[in-house]
Amino acid sequence: MTSKVTYLGDLRTESIHIKSHNSFITDAPIDNNGKGEAFSPTDTVATGLASCMITVMGIKARDLGVDMTGTIAQITKTMASNPRRISKIEVVMEFPFEADKKTRKILEHTANTCPVHYSLHPDIEKNITFNWK
Repeated sequence: MTSKVTYLGDLRTESIHIKSHNSFITDAPIDNNGKGEAFSPTDTVATGLASCMITVMGIKARDLGVDMTGTIAQITKTMASNPRRISKIEVVMEFPFEADKKTRKILEHTANTCPVHYSLHPDIEKNITFNWK
């Protein structure tokens, strides 16, 4: 088992990672009857894309001898209706270091081929921007 989700009531859940016991709360968003006091489930999906991209880039960067510490991803999620779903995820990556053209190409390709990117439905528009120092 990977994780366990418990419904806490009032449109809130707690997710626990079985191996580490780390946890996080989700709330329904304001535009869907919730309080919006925490990540919504769809927020976690959009954020998961960026987290996966940075993680696999970090693995590749380490192999290349590049330190990605301080890299930031800013995520914007857009919802659609009928059916209610994620229609677009925008990720803007900000790199606090310089990299040559070859390294940039390798890291950008690595990000765009992360497991979450491949797992998302192809109808979800993904706009990825890489801003290098």
